[in-house]
Amino acid sequence: MKKINTFLNTHGNIVITLLLLLLLLKSCGNDSKRIIDLSNKVDSLATKKDLQIEGLKSEMRMIQSTDRKILDVNRQAEIPKEIERLSK
Repeated sequence: MKKINTFLNTHGNIVITLLLLLLLLKSCGNDSKRIIDLSNKVDSLATKKDLQIEGLKSEMRMIQSTDRKILDVNRQAEIPKEIERLSK
């Protein structure tokens, strides 16, 4: 017990400082990982362009499932061109 007391008396400040630095580094590492995960989730969200493309695809399916009139056939020919333009 005397050895521990003498060690802590002579090197106590260094030990406490090292422990505090380890805790600080550990907490900083966790936050950066969490920020990276959140930014990856935000990047994977659909953009306005993706929503427009999906809307055009659903419009195309709707036209194909209903009676084909001349306006619908013309629109059906325009939709792939718009999808290609938005995909670029």
